Amino acid sequence: MHTDTGAPPTLLSKAKPAVQLDGVTKRFGDATALHEAWLKIEPGEFMTLLGPSGCGKTTLLNLIAGFMEPDNGEIFIDGSLVTETPAYKREIGIVFQNYALFPHMTVANNIAYGLKTRGVESSEAKQRVNDALELVKLAGFGDRKPRQLSGGQQQRVALARALVIRPKVLLLDEPFSALDKNLRAAMQMELKEIQQRLGVTTVFVTHDQAEALSMSDRIAVMSAGRIRQVAAPQDIYRKPQDRFVASFIGHASVLLGKLHSVSDTVTQVALGPLTVDVPAAPLAGLAPGAEVDLFVRPEHLMLVDPDSTEPGLSGIVKTQVFQGGHVDLYIDLGEHAAQPVLLRTSSPASLSSLKAGDVVRFRPASADLVAFPKQGV
Repeated sequence: MHTDTGAPPTLLSKAKPAVQLDGVTKRFGDATALHEAWLKIEPGEFMTLLGPSGCGKTTLLNLIAGFMEPDNGEIFIDGSLVTETPAYKREIGIVFQNYALFPHMTVANNIAYGLKTRGVESSEAKQRVNDALELVKLAGFGDRKPRQLSGGQQQRVALARALVIRPKVLLLDEPFSALDKNLRAAMQMELKEIQQRLGVTTVFVTHDQAEALSMSDRIAVMSAGRIRQVAAPQDIYRKPQDRFVASFIGHASVLLGKLHSVSDTVTQVALGPLTVDVPAAPLAGLAPGAEVDLFVRPEHLMLVDPDSTEPGLSGIVKTQVFQGGHVDLYIDLGEHAAQPVLLRTSSPASLSSLKAGDVVRFRPASADLVAFPKQGV
């Protein structure tokens, strides 16, 4: 399912899209890597292609770059048809997963390579290389070789090389995958700051959900060669449009319920003694009484006071996991959930007396609930 909505207000304009894919399909032999992709990326937007390995996100990126030609459909960059335009004429900057730096060249010469192939005059090229080094916080590193740099520094050089040509679109293919956790987080912040400062349209490929949620203006979630949903990070997380997006983004427990009532906008789902409201669209066509799967985030569940008469679902504590700033509680709900349900609380002290085997009651405590037809129905 493709829904091209959710762009930040600053990106919604009458300007032509920076990148546009119209029904783009790519096949390799009998296998279809990308099924009729429709996508518009606005000028200055940070768009992330997110999905598991083999979902088609790198294929889509390579099609935008011009490293592949689609079997069907058209590709536009800055309003111009580029479907058959070679990569070197598309004014694209790209950062690869392994950086692809020339080991025999200095940092400065690596960055200047694209300028040299474009015939930029040497004095201008030197100034632009120096500016690029300053931008990525590597001023004074121009004479070093890539082997003399750390992984994070090599990544900065690759980014500077991509930006120095002043591309219409910047493409990044999992550029942080080789970095350790702390350095990766730091580079994410730096990249976002640089992208916002330059206003360059950026297409970023990752399988890391947290990375996508924290960096993107919008996210295109992909699965099995298809774009499943395109929306702002908040909407991807809170309003997933199908069960793949709901299960892939973040953690969600699946509660087994029954359709209670149906209206044009809101549908009610019964969970034992509880009834909760969910969006109607995903359950269109189902009749009351139909079995449904309710997806609930761990932070959207709340323990019910054992002395309260407030209704709640009863379950048995399987395990309690202290995570520093919060505690994860795994609860066996029996017939109401096929797997233990995860409840997350930021008040560890309130759970200090709970132990495996204890009976607890809880209820959903958020409007951000979504249900889909029971798996297999």
